[in-house]
Amino acid sequence: MNVIFFALVLIAFGTAAWRQLVGSAPPEASPMAALTRAAVDSAAGAVELAIGLVGVMALFLGLMKIAEAGGLLRILARLIRPLMVRLFPEVPPEHPAMGAMILNFSANMLGLGNAATPFGIRAMQELDTLNRHPGTASNAMVLFMAINTSSLTLLPTGVIALRSSAGSADPAGILPTTLFATLCATTVAVLAAFFFRRFFPLGAGEARAVAFEAAAPPADAASESEAPSLPEAAGAYPLWVSLLALAAFLALIPLTLVYGAVISPWIIPALILGFLSFGVARRVPVYEVFVEGAKDGFQVALKIIPYLVAILVAVGLLRASGALEAFVTVVGQWTGQLGMPAEALPMALLRPLSGSGAYGVMSSIISDPATGPDTYVGYLVTTLQGSTETTFYVLAVYFGAVQIRRLRHALPAALSADLAGVIAAVVAVSWMFG
Repeated sequence: MNVIFFALVLIAFGTAAWRQLVGSAPPEASPMAALTRAAVDSAAGAVELAIGLVGVMALFLGLMKIAEAGGLLRILARLIRPLMVRLFPEVPPEHPAMGAMILNFSANMLGLGNAATPFGIRAMQELDTLNRHPGTASNAMVLFMAINTSSLTLLPTGVIALRSSAGSADPAGILPTTLFATLCATTVAVLAAFFFRRFFPLGAGEARAVAFEAAAPPADAASESEAPSLPEAAGAYPLWVSLLALAAFLALIPLTLVYGAVISPWIIPALILGFLSFGVARRVPVYEVFVEGAKDGFQVALKIIPYLVAILVAVGLLRASGALEAFVTVVGQWTGQLGMPAEALPMALLRPLSGSGAYGVMSSIISDPATGPDTYVGYLVTTLQGSTETTFYVLAVYFGAVQIRRLRHALPAALSADLAGVIAAVVAVSWMFG
């Protein structure tokens, strides 16, 4: 992130300085003045964003605490253990990180946006308890981040609502294209995380001892690198139960294709009631436990402010300098021949950098009567919004929450997933609406 942060600021400054020296704009409208305003506004916006997350963090980390106290995280971890222990062999099957990751993935699949962030941060905190190299991302952390940035989405609720408000005749028409794009991106994310791992070794830095009491095998039973044995793990569900749960999940795909627009408003209220009902059924003091978890959410939201300021200021400078616009102008004439029109290219470039910037581009495109939500460009930009993630934001927030400074191969794996998602979105939209 050191190189990325410096490069973004350097490119922005160099572009603005060149335009300032060769241009003839008045001082108050000069590129350097715009750069100054962008730096101040982006820093203020980062703090506002973090403060806006306080409520969401408090709410969902409070619910998360209830789920943990009632044992829901362990139930979820056992339910899809056959898959998770192969993806994350260094995480004990009964560790709370397993359940937290599953909740995060589930929230992303349902398109819950910021509601997935508290679950992701909690998962990262749990993974950090297993990290033997403080300040350095572990293999499990990198893989979790790569899957997160691939944005596996089953029901892009927010984008469907926006398409509906823009007058789309088929608001849920992006469901199959989004599902295809996110499946491709997630597959590439997993493969890239394993591939790049060999080029970014953990190194021989200071290590710390890590213990997990609930599921740790005897020291002479297995080596540290071996995956836990599923049949021998305590409390593992039979394989047929896991397969039945997977089949039930896959059955949701055609259901969302038909009733996605109807289901989406029910998700968050049902989620809140479901967590509380589970806690009551397990005799958890839901109010006290919720408040305890909400306190953690407040602290986490404040802790990530410096990381948000850094990345959002760098992105704000890049946009204000005109560097992004110049790049789009040059490259757009070639990408149009590959199914990425110049109108949609800013959306594809901004999505990994700035969620608000990408959202603004998408909104302006589908609100424009000349394009609208039901044209090729309208379907493409809304598919990109629903099937890709704000990569640099996610890296800054999740790793910042646990003070990770050395990201190792997280960025190349995440950007590989982003590229795969964009290519898959173009292919899917071209096939269905081109």
